[in-house]
Amino acid sequence: MKSLIEDNRIFSWIVMVIAVILLIPLTAMQFSKEVNWDVGDFVVMAAMLTLASTIAVYTARSIPRKYHRLLMIMISLVVLYCWAEMAVGIFFSIGS
Repeated sequence: MKSLIEDNRIFSWIVMVIAVILLIPLTAMQFSKEVNWDVGDFVVMAAMLTLASTIAVYTARSIPRKYHRLLMIMISLVVLYCWAEMAVGIFFSIGS
């Protein structure tokens, strides 16, 4: 039996999870003026999450299972850094 990572159905799960994640700021925008995303923000975040999860799946298929946790932590840190950099500009003024 194939694991979930080896099965191509993982990508439909990824799309559903990304949709749920993007519903969080969309819902927050309905109740608060402090969350102010436009269409471009949603597109960039969806692209960034899709790219990161696709890289994670394809890389996890090619490395030993004992390194999966380290891989996911590294990819998560890169995504969080990119998100923070685009939002407020930690080291550079990309997003602000």
